[in-house]
Amino acid sequence: MSQERTIASIIKPYSFTTHYLDINDSTTIAYVDEGRGDKTLIFVHGLATYLPSWQKNIPELKKHYRCIAIDLPGYGRSSKSLSHATMSYYAQSINQLIEKLKLEKVTMVGHSMGAQVSMTVALQYPEKVESLILAAPAGFETFNEKEAIWLRSIFKPEAVAAASPEQIRFNYGLNFYKMTADVEFMIQDRIKMTAAKDFMLYCKTISKGVSGMLDEPVFQQLKDLQQPVMVVYGENDALIPNPILHKAVTTADIAKKGHEQLPNSQLKMIRECGHFVPFEKPDIFNRIIVDFLGGR
Repeated sequence: MSQERTIASIIKPYSFTTHYLDINDSTTIAYVDEGRGDKTLIFVHGLATYLPSWQKNIPELKKHYRCIAIDLPGYGRSSKSLSHATMSYYAQSINQLIEKLKLEKVTMVGHSMGAQVSMTVALQYPEKVESLILAAPAGFETFNEKEAIWLRSIFKPEAVAAASPEQIRFNYGLNFYKMTADVEFMIQDRIKMTAAKDFMLYCKTISKGVSGMLDEPVFQQLKDLQQPVMVVYGENDALIPNPILHKAVTTADIAKKGHEQLPNSQLKMIRECGHFVPFEKPDIFNRIIVDFLGGR
């Protein structure tokens, strides 16, 4: 019976009312839309996560801004039947959402892969984006061809699907300096998803997302981002830089390298914080956003 259930029916209900938007004939995006304000923030989650990544940020930030958080196609409650997961595809999807919701200039708030997606939105649709907030952004770290081949090899769909409950829990732990107990629902969602009939589509999405980041690097284009940018990393990020490929490099090195390429950026490093910045240190992250953008 469980094999007939979808990921959307298995995962825990979201903390906010979930809306759905058809952005084309084959793709529906799930999103939440909370708060009001002069500024609209679009939140984009990272690789292998989903919309609830922002559930510690929206309750505070919706007091100041309109907050729209999405499930990227292939994730959460959005359509799973996608054939690709490039940064451009995701940017196009977000542009469709911006147009269909009749939004004016937005602030993109992205975590990890979602930050690389956000930068791609700003590069491809600069007239739509007034500022960016990048939490532990992918895209600052660069990889040569040999390294890219290795990364693709370890993120094959079959390898993603084969992760045991113990491995899933360990993988989540890598995102934190000190894993918080309230992330348990995400771990349980991920474990339960293995029984869903569309689980392999999800695994393929993750694999294609890794290739998408590698195939459309943004580092050389950072100088073209004219919008104000806030870059935030945890000082204890165990995923950036890649701990196997770039052992001699520090997170601060990567952060500074990207920050220096951006014409109009600020950089904040958060102590005792890992990769999952918005979830591990939400109060600090939320304050950084309000200070950067200004309150209502």
